[in-house]
Amino acid sequence: MPVTLHVGDEGPRVQELQRLLGERGYTVGVDGEFGPRTESAVRAFQSQNLDRRGEPLKVDGAVGSLTWWSLTHAKPTPAPQLVDFGVMPAPALGGSSIGRAALETAIGQLREGAGEVGGNNMGPYVRKYLNELASEGSSWCAAFVSWCFDRAPGSIPFRYTVGARDLLAQAKAKGWANAPGSAYAPQPGDIVVWWRVRAEGWQGHAGLVHHSSDDGYLYTIEGNKSPKVAGFAYVQSRTEQLLGYVHVPDPITVV
Repeated sequence: MPVTLHVGDEGPRVQELQRLLGERGYTVGVDGEFGPRTESAVRAFQSQNLDRRGEPLKVDGAVGSLTWWSLTHAKPTPAPQLVDFGVMPAPALGGSSIGRAALETAIGQLREGAGEVGGNNMGPYVRKYLNELASEGSSWCAAFVSWCFDRAPGSIPFRYTVGARDLLAQAKAKGWANAPGSAYAPQPGDIVVWWRVRAEGWQGHAGLVHHSSDDGYLYTIEGNKSPKVAGFAYVQSRTEQLLGYVHVPDPITVV
């Protein structure tokens, strides 16, 4: 079993870590010193990758056996869930019509098996989601959300973006954002945004809410956490790194 590496460690194992991070797109200098830049790269990798069971890695900046495994293997598929993510949630669970339309598009992509082809953040699906706003190989979670809303009836209700935090900033400006810890209950078709690496940083991750349940679980459909568009389950009280939920309302009709 590989030894666990932490900030302050030095030597060939750290060089190997830095090389693997670079191969996966989290470039740092290969100097054999586990400093702040390497820790930031590790945290970024952990926030976007899964362990061998298909479960999200713990974002702690330490490189133990699970993170080593993920660095040296292709992205696994997520763990099987009891929820059928390929079916639209019941109307009684709420959601705006535009949000539910975006969710239905996401479900269609999940059923199609859409996702990465030919390498990490690569392939025709990723290119179409990025919409020429970023080069192939870039993170595509927010682009996937934008693409789904762009297919909803009418025009996309926000600026198409490849940035998760930009999605949230746009929503805040429109009054659509709901902060963590508020009484807001996420609805089908809402956007959920997390921070990556640091709460005050610029990196983020976004997905679409499939539904939330009375027993405290949040179910989502996301791109770029696994190689394919996939469904995930979270305990809402332990949804770490949450920045907020975005509820895109239907247009107000003046009569």
